[in-house]
Amino acid sequence: MSTATASTPTPTTPTPAPAAEAPAAAAAAPAAAAAAAPAAGAPAAGAPAAGAAKVSPTASLYVGEISGDVTEGILFEIFNQVGPVASIRVCRDTLTRRSLGYAYVNFHSVLDAERALDALNNTPIKGRSCRIMWSQRDPSIRKSGVGNIFIKNLDTDIGHKELHDTFSAFGNILSCKVALNQKGESKGYGFVHFESAESAENAIQMVNEMMLGTKTVYVGHFRPRKDREAEKATSWTNVYVKDLSLETTDETLKAKFSEFGTVTSLAVMKGENGESKGFAFVNFEEHEAAAKAVEALNGAEIDGKAIYAGRAQKKSEREGELRKKFEQIKMERLTKYQGINLYVKNLEDDIDEERIRKEFGTFGEIKSIKIMADEKGVSRGFGFVCFSTPEEAQRAITEMNSRILQGCTKPLYVALHEPKEMRRHKLAARHAAGRKGTGRVPPGVPQMYPGPNGQPVYYPPGGAPPGGFVYPQPMMAGRGGQRGWGPQGYPQMPGNYMVPMQQRGPGPAGVPNGAARPSGPQQGAPARAPAPAPGGELSLQYLTQFPPEQQKLFIGEKLYHLIEKSQPALAGKITGMFLDSGWPIEEIFSLTTSEEKLNAKIKEAVDVLQKAGAETAAAPAEAAQ
Repeated sequence: MSTATASTPTPTTPTPAPAAEAPAAAAAAPAAAAAAAPAAGAPAAGAPAAGAAKVSPTASLYVGEISGDVTEGILFEIFNQVGPVASIRVCRDTLTRRSLGYAYVNFHSVLDAERALDALNNTPIKGRSCRIMWSQRDPSIRKSGVGNIFIKNLDTDIGHKELHDTFSAFGNILSCKVALNQKGESKGYGFVHFESAESAENAIQMVNEMMLGTKTVYVGHFRPRKDREAEKATSWTNVYVKDLSLETTDETLKAKFSEFGTVTSLAVMKGENGESKGFAFVNFEEHEAAAKAVEALNGAEIDGKAIYAGRAQKKSEREGELRKKFEQIKMERLTKYQGINLYVKNLEDDIDEERIRKEFGTFGEIKSIKIMADEKGVSRGFGFVCFSTPEEAQRAITEMNSRILQGCTKPLYVALHEPKEMRRHKLAARHAAGRKGTGRVPPGVPQMYPGPNGQPVYYPPGGAPPGGFVYPQPMMAGRGGQRGWGPQGYPQMPGNYMVPMQQRGPGPAGVPNGAARPSGPQQGAPARAPAPAPGGELSLQYLTQFPPEQQKLFIGEKLYHLIEKSQPALAGKITGMFLDSGWPIEEIFSLTTSEEKLNAKIKEAVDVLQKAGAETAAAPAEAAQ
């Protein structure tokens, strides 16, 4: 993958604003300090601090402003051109596993890291310019706010590079950032974090109310969000009024609000036809007068209608408050029902809530029962039972899980209810664990290993995590040690596809306890596989270089992803069935190249699984009768 080195534009030189504009800029400066609130979301001090002027002994770089679909592999291809990469980690949300928009790249050499910083900073990755800085391990430097300045009213053409070039004349810069929206466009403000407070003071004195590009900018000390919000709570003067009568005029409203203080401006909002929209804004000279008006007139009647009066807020501020409120309600609900709310599935269509209450009521007091139904009122086969105490819920799980109710054919599944995010996280962790058990990846392909807090870390070809290597594992055999399809066409399936085999106790040197161990000729140092196929695509000629079990591992990895598109829940089982079917390698490999053939085989496998499941469920019912 070729990457274009970012060209170095001419630094933006601050120039004095025209004399006619200077008074306006000076008058706007106090308001600009208060308007810094939207910038509180991601100040430069809040991101990992770094800079082009300070050498880091760790050779670790912070890469920010990357799009959500940028992976470790893409970053590896870009940064490995500069020098050997030790590891890469894209930081992700612990629940959703979505990218947080930044990553860390670790080099073996500080010189390579310096070259990457100089050559690749502000290089477009997936259409979005990245921001590269030295990784700052000491959080006190970022959180202190010393040397951090805020710049607003920036020209939209000024990006990270131009802002850095402009302010680098005043001292060493630890981090520099222009705030961007989701489309990668400038929001018109940014942050520069200097190494020293003196450099920040010089930058404020020299650049504040100067022309940068085509606009006069405001430059001041960065203030933390909590300080700005505390000041805003005691300094607002603008009042928002809604639920007004259509007959209410500016004069009527002004007469009512003027009783509490001097009104500097008032406007009842009107439509294109001149009719009132039912809301207005009233601005007072002093905060105390605005607060008294809100307290006295909120809920009061004007022209026969009860009005709402409150502090005027920006849309983003209102959305933030609502989001915070809903999150709090959600967490309270989760906490309230944690450990007492049960999820019950495999319910027959004729099972109603009264039957569930009768079956589960013997274990304790039931607070609520809900069986989920579709638009036509037909049961969807699952529901929820909420008990009064965790002990009662646990007894119900122990007694009712896997029980077949009288007149039913399917065993119940009963477990504690889990939020969707938690279930998604567990599934992702399970799939990741399964893929790690597939064994060694061919050379030339970067590899992922678990890093801090379970986050994946990307290692270059030939690299390995500290504490040992990961060895390929044999596929698990089916029940009774048999493989393939049973005599009646039913599968003798492995427990799951690609299950890592682990052992306990002391092992060979270099292999920690609990780690996967090699078998056979792999004892000792890991064997190196042949060179990868041209273009990274699997072919029969390429696979012949490996032993049969290794060939199945490579084919299985590709088959799993193809099957997962149409059968995500059964992908593991179906892949295991194909690999353990006894078919020749050529036959199994043909499934990866022929979509029509693969779909036909998947359909056959699904039919067999459904038939086997129906007979397995019917057997206990017959025994009970």
